[in-house]
Amino acid sequence: MIGYSFMGAAHSQAWRTVNRVYELPARVRMAQICGRDAAKVAEAADRLGWDTHTTDWRALVASDDIDVVDICTPGDSHAEIALAALAAGKHVICEKPLANTVEEARAMTAAAATAGASGVRSMCGFNYRRVPAVALMRQLVAEGRLGTIRHVRATYLQDWIVDPQFPLVWRLQKDKAGSGALGDIGAHIIDLTQFVTGQRITGVSAVTETFVKERPLPGASSGLAAEVDGTATATGTVTVDDAAIFVARLDDGALATYEATRFATGRKNALRVEINGSLGSVVFDLERLNELEFYDASRPATEQGFTRILVTEAEHPYMAAWWPPGHIIGYEHSFTHEMRDFVEAVANGVDPTPSFADALQVQLVLDAVTRSADLGSRWTDVEPALAALAV
Repeated sequence: MIGYSFMGAAHSQAWRTVNRVYELPARVRMAQICGRDAAKVAEAADRLGWDTHTTDWRALVASDDIDVVDICTPGDSHAEIALAALAAGKHVICEKPLANTVEEARAMTAAAATAGASGVRSMCGFNYRRVPAVALMRQLVAEGRLGTIRHVRATYLQDWIVDPQFPLVWRLQKDKAGSGALGDIGAHIIDLTQFVTGQRITGVSAVTETFVKERPLPGASSGLAAEVDGTATATGTVTVDDAAIFVARLDDGALATYEATRFATGRKNALRVEINGSLGSVVFDLERLNELEFYDASRPATEQGFTRILVTEAEHPYMAAWWPPGHIIGYEHSFTHEMRDFVEAVANGVDPTPSFADALQVQLVLDAVTRSADLGSRWTDVEPALAALAV
């Protein structure tokens, strides 16, 4: 694994757990973790459960005793690492968004297709697909329980940079992060809604805003809980969006609205998706992760209303390996489910999902949103993924 901060810790938790929860056709050995700071990566290896550590990702990728490379770094290094790992014959799992640009995502997807022909597998880590309630939501749509999908509403609200004195961490720098709230959390709701509905976004009209344009330079810590060096007076320019809002059309005719912001005061990790169809509606709220709200319009009028489904039964997706009904799971379990699916796919010689091609399509939506906002919210078509690969 390359990277050991927030996502590195989440992925490590999953790698440690996956074989202890699920009966899988292969066993995971956490061989080596890589980071730029020798002392910090050594500490992370001990704390997170890795056998060895290094500061040289190229040596890690070339190592004969490593089969899988897990990329948990900022977006500016995803493409370089993934391309090298695939060329070395390693299976790759890469955090979202896949890359910082469409061009990088194209190159990664093409390399994944070439490697896939030789049995090398790759996947992008959109972990919210693996929340049992989300997987159940997809099942209900796929089974036709909602009928024709007409509306999609998706929001992802956070507030961790509301304070203008919060420092200029890497997530606020375009050269490292690619974009701001749009790519960081907007990518999640783009992927999640397309996954649940089975429809692709074909066009958008968008607006973005950067509310705080200058921030203090960070001290030693640069994560989500970073602190300002109290002696520093220098500031730097925020080069990403703080918020993005857009309307969209999906390829089977549904209309959709999306909002991603890190300035929703009081909202910590509020992802919410609602799907309205001709026969019913379904709602998922990440802050009520074990629940799904389902409205079945086929019921008699005297019985209609949103039903709360507690998604903890053994018959629900992923849940048979966990606890008795009613015993809830948490955020970290989505990553364990992600690694379960990845290990099973690699061991069985099939391509895991979401693929790099799926992630490229999300990247194309992000690009269309950015272009629309730059053009004063002009309606902007999303380039088809196959056309993007042909360029």
